[in-house]
Amino acid sequence: MRSCRDITGLMSQGLDKKLSLGERLAIGLHVMMCSGCRNFQSQSQFIRIAAHCYTEQLQKRLDEKS
Repeated sequence: MRSCRDITGLMSQGLDKKLSLGERLAIGLHVMMCSGCRNFQSQSQFIRIAAHCYTEQLQKRLDEKS
């Protein structure tokens, strides 16, 4: 089994690129057993969504001023 460091690294890479099937399976199996990595995954997804919403709102405000 891969280490938590490896898995969180893969999760971070997965935010920027498509992971291979093997990498996605490794994450899935690890997350089933590791609450720390499960929390990291959840928090990373939340931060990504929050940042996306923030940039959308910022763009709307900039468009309104134009």
